[in-house]
Amino acid sequence: MSHETVETYLTLFERSFVVFQLGGFSRNLRNEISKSCKIFFYETGIRNYLAGNFNSLENRTDAGLLFENFLIAERMKWLNNHRILANSYFWRLYTGSEIDYVEESNGKLTGYEIKWGRGRPRSSRTWTETYHAGVELINRDNYLSFIGR
Repeated sequence: MSHETVETYLTLFERSFVVFQLGGFSRNLRNEISKSCKIFFYETGIRNYLAGNFNSLENRTDAGLLFENFLIAERMKWLNNHRILANSYFWRLYTGSEIDYVEESNGKLTGYEIKWGRGRPRSSRTWTETYHAGVELINRDNYLSFIGR
């Protein structure tokens, strides 16, 4: 498929509330990726259908990505339903450091690392030093507070 065809489909899916895009957060550091985006599904069942995978989470290789998609979609819905104005992004460096979800609200930045497992987040020193913003770990133990703050 051509790039233009993919863009047309993405626009159609966005207007139909099937998918949404998160842009990259950047304040012009040389090593930040800002021109790419991440695509998420509002309904993970559609994602599973397109991936052809309805296995239980224990038998999936993409459980972490599915969990991230679910939580970010639910957070976006919650913000919208409560009429909270917040800018939503992801953050990534060319070196591979990444923050899964960044929220900017009332002039404050907060980063969130979403983990399906119970491991510790790999907080980026560049993120905390550059933006003076913390990173919160969201996992199966505390995700309800993230999607319903």
